[in-house]
Amino acid sequence: MKYLVTGAAGFIGAAVSKKLVEMGHDVVGIDNINDYYSVELKHARLKLLSCDKAFRFIELDIADRTLIEQLFANEQFDRVVHLAAQAGVRYSLDNPHAYAESNLTGHLNILEGCRQNTVQHLVYASSSSVYGLNEKTPFSTADSVDHPISLYAATKKSNELMSHSYSHLYDIPTTGLRFFTVYGPWGRPDMAPFIFTNKILNGEPINVNNNGDMWRDFTYIDDIVEGVVRIADIVPGRRSEWKVETGTPASSSAPYSVYNIGHGSPINLMDFIGAIENELGITAKKNFRGMQPGDVYKTFADTSDLFEATGYEPQVGVKEGVRKLVEWYRDFYH
Repeated sequence: MKYLVTGAAGFIGAAVSKKLVEMGHDVVGIDNINDYYSVELKHARLKLLSCDKAFRFIELDIADRTLIEQLFANEQFDRVVHLAAQAGVRYSLDNPHAYAESNLTGHLNILEGCRQNTVQHLVYASSSSVYGLNEKTPFSTADSVDHPISLYAATKKSNELMSHSYSHLYDIPTTGLRFFTVYGPWGRPDMAPFIFTNKILNGEPINVNNNGDMWRDFTYIDDIVEGVVRIADIVPGRRSEWKVETGTPASSSAPYSVYNIGHGSPINLMDFIGAIENELGITAKKNFRGMQPGDVYKTFADTSDLFEATGYEPQVGVKEGVRKLVEWYRDFYH
């Protein structure tokens, strides 16, 4: 297969690209290498991929309609794994236009590229953030996701709606993956696992939101990648028997599916911090504070439908995952 992976310099994008190449696929990776976080880290991820001839990288912004049209026309991809997006809940509070440009316009450009060229399957990144004010756990793809509490979450919900319309109108198979908290080597510096590791090692206090009374469905990067590459092989078809009144919102009469992708066992924030402290052999200085805007109390993925479809089942627990994260961090940052 010939794959396009958008966001290929990102945490998940680089790992997915590496896995696809190892499986024997040809991969074209694109990324705009923006400075939302360390450009050096993005280039370092790409350097690991550049040694394989089956991977080609093109610096390209998904919001550039003309260049995206040319890319699809020239390359004729079999499948697309669309992971590029402006990430981060808190950043969206101060920089909303960055989310409209990348997550809305960019997603539309990818959909149009798939429509104008015969792409067999579009797999794209949604987010657990879409569950918003929902307090029922575990989060199920059958739940309502109509009340997001950040613009980031609203754009991800919009991506699902846009994809459904294209699946319905143009018969494009699309699958959305609602990612839960992903961590591990090469992780994003704006996310808690990286921030905690960095600050504890440097003797700086860490901010602990809601006084530590928070739960996250922490999922190790290798488990996430396995789920992504497996679902790429599960191409949704039309389902004539599906009805709005009786069917799950995660499916449709169109060739459209949505899945949760997470560990399925939430970890208390203080326990996760404790795992990092144990691995580092350092007790963190903690700045306990209240709930922050855009935060949710608990994330917990019901991944039963993904397991049923693919056999996907996470293998890496928090102790092992944190150990690998810390080992990578110490090696990469000397």
